[in-house]
Amino acid sequence: MRIDKFLKVSRVVKRRTVANEVCSAGRVEINGKIVKPSAEVKVGDEVAIRFGNGVTSFRILKVQETVRKEEAGEMYELLAGKEVE
Repeated sequence: MRIDKFLKVSRVVKRRTVANEVCSAGRVEINGKIVKPSAEVKVGDEVAIRFGNGVTSFRILKVQETVRKEEAGEMYELLAGKEVE
C-alpha cells in the first residue's frame, strides 16, 4: 500500500490529498529515509512525520485497504512525539 493511502486509511491524516502534500514536501520518513507519496509500506515499517516543530513516529502493525473508524488505531503503534531541533 502507498504511504499516502495508509496515512488516510489509518486516519493519521484526515484526507489523502493532505497526506500526498505532506509526503511531497519531504516531511515523511519510512525507516529513516525521506519518501515520496508513492512509497510502499509494509508491516513493521517505522514512519516519522514532521508536523510544525514536532515529530510523530509510529510502527505499522497492519496494512488493510479499508478499515472501520473504531479499528483505525489498531493499524499502528505510536513510538515517540518529540521536538525537532
